[in-house]
Amino acid sequence: MSRDRDAIPVTILSGSLGAGKTTLLNHLLAGAGDRDIAVLVNDMGDINVDADLVSGNTDLAVDGGVAELSNGCICCELRDDLETAVVRLARERGFDHLVVEASGISEPRPVARLFTTGSQAAARYDVASVVSVVDARQFHDAFGDEGVAARRGTGDDDTRPLSDLLVEGVEFANLVVLNKTDLVTPDELDAVEEMVRALRPDAEVVRTEHSRVDPGVVLERRYDPATADEAGWKRALEGDDHDDDHAHDHDDHDDDHAHDHDDHDDHDDHAHPEAVYGVTSFTYRRRRPFHPARLRSLLADLPPAVVRSKGTCWIATGADCSYTMGQAGPSVRVEVAGPWIASLPEFEQDAYRRNRSNLEWDEEWGDRRTELVFIGRGMDDDALIAALDDCLLTDDEMAADWDGFGNAFPTEAGEELVVTEP
Repeated sequence: MSRDRDAIPVTILSGSLGAGKTTLLNHLLAGAGDRDIAVLVNDMGDINVDADLVSGNTDLAVDGGVAELSNGCICCELRDDLETAVVRLARERGFDHLVVEASGISEPRPVARLFTTGSQAAARYDVASVVSVVDARQFHDAFGDEGVAARRGTGDDDTRPLSDLLVEGVEFANLVVLNKTDLVTPDELDAVEEMVRALRPDAEVVRTEHSRVDPGVVLERRYDPATADEAGWKRALEGDDHDDDHAHDHDDHDDDHAHDHDDHDDHDDHAHPEAVYGVTSFTYRRRRPFHPARLRSLLADLPPAVVRSKGTCWIATGADCSYTMGQAGPSVRVEVAGPWIASLPEFEQDAYRRNRSNLEWDEEWGDRRTELVFIGRGMDDDALIAALDDCLLTDDEMAADWDGFGNAFPTEAGEELVVTEP
């Protein structure tokens, strides 16, 4: 990977409220040794409690205290303030490493993007690592035994379910600090780690109590922009054939529940050979659209064993567009991604296909298809596949007017349907 060694390394620290981020940050500051560490702390309340807790452990400050970004989420409303603060820090202070602690309602991806996409901050900083602190008890209660991750927080902008934040924080991290391990049994802890590894196969996982971890491990340079977004679901969709300890591919096989339609694709089962606690995944691929009403009904009642699913859907809505489905625990959302390439004028199709050599193209349907990855614990794969296949259009429905299916999904790019939410 290419790194600018003159740039200041930055560690992005994320995790849900109460997971132990601030405790970890204080351990880093106390054990920094010869390193001069700058910190930016964001809290979601009117009073920046985290900054107060941290400010006593560092003498590097802005305006007399730790640079505080209050009343919002640094990856959303306060993004401009974050960029201003980090550029000002680099210009006015000398230090060896920057740590940005995101609030408990933030995901780390937009924060990392600030430092990697041509901004003033990107010119001065180099992302060293993205760390997610996971409360093992909370994570197990949310996903380990068919639990429910409810929304937490006190701010008006706290609109996303905790399950989304827990999953997406893990999926983007290259170091997961599995904290509060003393609050779960050994079997529960192993089950949580197995799920974490399914969500982010290449992340390093460190087990801790009270966030005690070697500062060098957290501050180590391990971030690679080329592999920063290799979540388990995305790796499965891309047909990852890496030979690692956590996943392997089975041969594709025909599915008995496919209505005997010749235009169905096979489904791939990406199972975990050492999935002692039943954490497995599979990829569902089809070249036939879903009936909108039947699909919505299924998504509203997914088995609790499904922890994470995500991918592209072809839905017979009457609008020739692709949809992105994302589910984490009890939260299911479907968003309009944009038009299918096959729906564009022929000259635009040709241009797209020339620029995308790996684009899978069907002579009849073009790029229209469904590709969904399901990750869960103790899933009944065959039953779920059969239920999904039952949502596909029948031959008679394929020939019917799709506008008459009673569509409830949005049809404009960027619009989102919240199917279920805790």
